[in-house]
Amino acid sequence: MDDRSKVHSPESKNIRCFWTNMKFEKLIVRRLEDSIKIKNEIIGNVETLELISEIAELVIKAYQNGKKVILFGNGGSAADAQHIAAELVGKYYLDRDPLPALALTVNTSSLTAIGNDYSFGIVFAKQVKALGQEGDVAIGISTSGNSENVNQALRMAKQNGLITIGFTGRDGGKLKDVVDHCLCVPSDDTPRIQEGHITVGHVICEIVEKELFGSDEKREA
Repeated sequence: MDDRSKVHSPESKNIRCFWTNMKFEKLIVRRLEDSIKIKNEIIGNVETLELISEIAELVIKAYQNGKKVILFGNGGSAADAQHIAAELVGKYYLDRDPLPALALTVNTSSLTAIGNDYSFGIVFAKQVKALGQEGDVAIGISTSGNSENVNQALRMAKQNGLITIGFTGRDGGKLKDVVDHCLCVPSDDTPRIQEGHITVGHVICEIVEKELFGSDEKREA
């Protein structure tokens, strides 16, 4: 067998596959451990746990009063806004009636028209003013807390009588001074903050669904 046949033999492929797996294993484990560490910090912070519970109760009360949830953010936070809205409108665990929730990132015509005719800084604020009603819940998501279009929309929401909630990172940025309730994931690393946001969003969806429609007995068991 010449050298070329050795390079393409099944044994060499298995060796290369094993080497590749080992090459990335440390990074994979480190990032998973980073994510777990952040979530354990949330678990260990009584004030944060109480805040998550309070946010869930505010959403429940809003729905009981015939109101809705409005969410917005940029980039990955836009995806989180759409994800959480989808869980509320569709279902989380239970087959049940839909809950009204809007992600302000999905109407590209509105986003581009407002951004082009006015500025990107008010693409969410204009929509909040048009669609928000007193008693609705506005959830702005920004890992830095300094996204101007998110903060502008939260200011508009507060002016119009909406309950304002922010999801952000460790220090809260400017957002923490804008909202009624600010959830700060204890990290400065954008991916880890985003993972914290969607985990908390899922927990809130589960609490809301359970309180409004009853528990999933199989899952509770």
